[in-house]
Amino acid sequence: MIYHSLGEIPRKRHTQFRRADGRLYHEHLMGSRGFSGPSSLLYHLRPPTSVVMSRCLQRLQWQEEPAPMLRMRHFRLANVHPASGSTLSRTPILYNHDVALSIVRPADPDDYFYRNAQGDELLFVSEGSGVVESQFGNLPIRAGDYVVIPRGILYRLIPAPGAMRLLVIESAGQIRPPARYCNPRGQFLEHSPYCERDIRRPESLPIHDEEGHFRLIVKQADVLTEVTVDHHPFDVVGWDGCYYPWALSIHDFEPIVGRVHQPPPVHQTFESDNFVVCSFVPRLFDFHPDAVPVPYNHSNVMSDEVLYYANNEFMSRRGIEYGSLTLHPGGLPHGPQPGRVEQSLGQQRTDELAVMLDTFHPLRVSRRALEFEDERYSRSWLPE
Repeated sequence: MIYHSLGEIPRKRHTQFRRADGRLYHEHLMGSRGFSGPSSLLYHLRPPTSVVMSRCLQRLQWQEEPAPMLRMRHFRLANVHPASGSTLSRTPILYNHDVALSIVRPADPDDYFYRNAQGDELLFVSEGSGVVESQFGNLPIRAGDYVVIPRGILYRLIPAPGAMRLLVIESAGQIRPPARYCNPRGQFLEHSPYCERDIRRPESLPIHDEEGHFRLIVKQADVLTEVTVDHHPFDVVGWDGCYYPWALSIHDFEPIVGRVHQPPPVHQTFESDNFVVCSFVPRLFDFHPDAVPVPYNHSNVMSDEVLYYANNEFMSRRGIEYGSLTLHPGGLPHGPQPGRVEQSLGQQRTDELAVMLDTFHPLRVSRRALEFEDERYSRSWLPE
């Protein structure tokens, strides 16, 4: 990612950096892939290693639906109830060994700090606003934001007053901009649908100098461990580097259109290991005089397709609503429902807003997702 810096740092890395009273600050390297991936250097008031106690809080095991079946699926996730906090109260929906999707409606902040040490997180803010607090500072977020929280970063989400809804994508691999959007130096190219100006980084760095017992919940190896430290963990006075939380608004994604229908890769926003994330945003339809705006029928030969609907409109679907999530699994062809092709002819634009996830390994459906399922959806391709 883009180099960034906040607070005070020494002129040279790995050199003495002292407080006004002469005591040394504590240097802390945080990065990925050993010492060869993106990293940042943080400077703490106290050692980040000062753990008072640890205990196993919970073993995590998402339960698959009892009778898996290959069919089109629709989950009405608008019906998920508000819950306390944004991490441990997530409702699991879909998962495999590469990626997991859940939904949460946090009514208040967690009373602890959270670290996902086994994967990156991508939060899509479907509604609401707030602040992501971390050791890297405060990152304001709002409806429509994608929030990337790299693996191992300690954070806490503070919702603003009012309703909030998050789609959470947890990735075993690094969530990153697609390689084809960037040059070998990492700069976004001219054809990219977003660029450095659209990426928002932590804006301010409050320094906490409190002692006491502070709870951290760390997810690693599908176990939640409660770790207690002897000081506030957000005691960083400065940092610099390329490893930090960042945000991109779906409303800053610039759609690519053409004379005839463009395939889903033009909507790609992020990539990871064995899945991609795409954004469907308001845009002009195809402008060939005989163009068919809706997608043609296609088969997911090697992937599952998931769509989360961030408003009530989608050009090729009927029967969906805000907060819906559909799964079209590999092994079944899919396409527009009856009547949608004819309705699209001559249309000039669409105002749809949706997040798409394409995985290259099959997804499992969580048992908890079944209470939100629309059982009629798989038959909605039959003539009306």
